[in-house]
Amino acid sequence: MQLIEQISTPTQDTIRVSALHALAYCPRLFYLEEVEELYTQNAAVFAGRRLHAELEKQEDETWEELFLESAELGLRGCVDALRTRDGATIPYEHKRGRSKRDERKQPIAWESDRLQVLAYACLIESALGLPVTEGRIRYHADNVLVRVPLDEAGREAVREAVQRARMLRGSTQRPPVTENERLCARCSLAPVCLPEEARLAHNREWQPMRLFPQDDDRQVIHVLEPGTAVGRTGEQLKIARRGQPVETLAAQQVGQLVLHSFSQVSTQALHFCAYQGIGVHFISGGGRYVGSFETRRGSIQRRIRQYGALSDGAFCLQLARQLVRCRAEGQRKFLMRGKRGLKQPSAKLNDAIAQMKKVLKQIPQANSLETLLGLEGNLAALYFGALPCAILPDVPAEMRFVGRNRRPPKDRFNCLLSFGYALLLKDVMNAILAVGLEPALGFYHQPRTQAPPLALDLMEIFRVPLVDMPVMGSVNRGHWEVREDFEVRGEQVWLSDAGRRKLVNLYERRKEETWKHPVTGYSLTYRRLLELEVRLLEKEWCGEGGLFGQLVLR
Repeated sequence: MQLIEQISTPTQDTIRVSALHALAYCPRLFYLEEVEELYTQNAAVFAGRRLHAELEKQEDETWEELFLESAELGLRGCVDALRTRDGATIPYEHKRGRSKRDERKQPIAWESDRLQVLAYACLIESALGLPVTEGRIRYHADNVLVRVPLDEAGREAVREAVQRARMLRGSTQRPPVTENERLCARCSLAPVCLPEEARLAHNREWQPMRLFPQDDDRQVIHVLEPGTAVGRTGEQLKIARRGQPVETLAAQQVGQLVLHSFSQVSTQALHFCAYQGIGVHFISGGGRYVGSFETRRGSIQRRIRQYGALSDGAFCLQLARQLVRCRAEGQRKFLMRGKRGLKQPSAKLNDAIAQMKKVLKQIPQANSLETLLGLEGNLAALYFGALPCAILPDVPAEMRFVGRNRRPPKDRFNCLLSFGYALLLKDVMNAILAVGLEPALGFYHQPRTQAPPLALDLMEIFRVPLVDMPVMGSVNRGHWEVREDFEVRGEQVWLSDAGRRKLVNLYERRKEETWKHPVTGYSLTYRRLLELEVRLLEKEWCGEGGLFGQLVLR
C-alpha cells in the first residue's frame, strides 16, 4: 500500500529575484532550486533569516519591505528594504557576510549580490514606474555599504540573466558542477548536489572533502502501542498513548514517524509532516512494511530522468551486476568474520565461503537479468546455508535456525531477520522519497508484490550491515529472552511487544554507528549513508556515476 498526497502549486511565469542571485552564484544551484524544487537549510541560511528578523524590528519608519512583480520584466520578489532620500528611491539588500575586495582592497559587491540588487532596482522601475539610479548592499560582517549604480549595462545584465534563467527552466539536464570548489563549501544545497562526489566520479585521484552531513540528529519516532493517537498542536506533534501522559515533539526534532499496528494519525498531523519534511511510514502488527505517506513535491524532473535511464535494459543490467556483487561480497565477508570468531570453523562454513568466491567471479559475465537472478539465488543459498554455522555453541536451541524462511517466519532467528528487514525497507523508502525518485521503478527487482522494486533493490546493499550483523551479534550475546520476547502460534513465530521494542532499539542504535565509505574516504552514520547511496544511484544516470554500490564490508 502506498499513500499519496498531491500538493499543487500555481505555475509562475515570472522568476524570483533571489533565483537570479542563485544563477549568478552557480547555474546548478539555480536549477536544483527552481526546476527540481530542492531546498535545504544550513547554519548560514538560518543566520541570514535572523539578520532579517532583527532588521524588521527596527523602528526607523523610513524602512519598508515591499513585494513586487512585473510580467513585462519577468521578475518578482520582495525587496529587503526601501529608503527614500532627497526624492530618490533606493533599494537595499542586507548580507550577513563580508564584501568582495578589488585589487586596491576597496569593498565591492559580489557578482551574485550585484545582480540581485540591480534586478530589484529594475523591478521597482517596471512595477512602480519610479526612477532608480542605484541600489545599495550592506555587508554586516565588515560593516560596509556598497553602492551599485543602475545604468544601461546593469539593465542589460538583468535582461540577459532572466533569459538564461528561462532557458535553464525549460531544460531537462542539470548543469555541471561548478569549477570553483570554494562556492560549494558555502552552498546550502551541497548535501543534495554532491559536488565533491561528482568530481571524484570524473577523477578517481580527487581527494574529496565531506560536504554531506555526517549525521541526521532528528529522531525516528516509533509508535508501537495500538490505539495511540498522533495529532498536531501548534508547531509540534502530539502523541497520546493509552494510560500515559501526552508527549509533544517540536517538528525540528523529528525526522520520521513510524506507525506500527493500529495506531492513528490525524489529517492535520499528516499535512504538518508533509510541510515539515517528516517521513510517515506504516508497519503492521506482524512486522510487515505496509506503506508510506508520499507528497511527490518537486520531483518531476528527477523522475523523468529516472524513467529514461531505467527503461534501458543494458543500463539496468549494469546496475544490477554491481548490486548483486555488492550484496554477495558483503555476505561473504560477514561469513569470514564469523569464521574468525569460532575456535573450530565447520567445513560447511569454509566450503560456502570458497563457493561464493567462485560464483562472484561469474557476475561480470552475466548477460541477462535472468542469469543474474540465478547467480544471486546460488549465492543466497550458500550464505543462508552457512549462516547458522556462525552462531556460537552456547546459544539456546530455540534461538538457532537452519535456513531462511518467512511469510510467516517459523523460528525466532528468522522472526528477527524479517522484522529487521521491514524496518530497513521503511528507511530505504524514506531515503528514496526524500531524494524524490520513483519507488515503483527499479532496475533489478520486478513488480510482483506490494513492496516497491527500487526500495527492494537498494535495501540489498544494507541487509548485512544493518540487519544480519546486529541480529547475529545480539543472538550470540544472549540478548533475547526465549519466551518473553517472542510469541509462538503453531508453526508461526512473532515478536512480542517487548521483543519489538528491543529490536527497534537495536536497529536504531546500529544506524547511529559510523562507516567509512570505501571510495569517498569519509565516515558517515548508517542513517546518512542510506540517503547518500540513493543520491549516488541518481548520479549514475546524470553523467556522474561510478560511486554507487561500493559499500562492502572489509
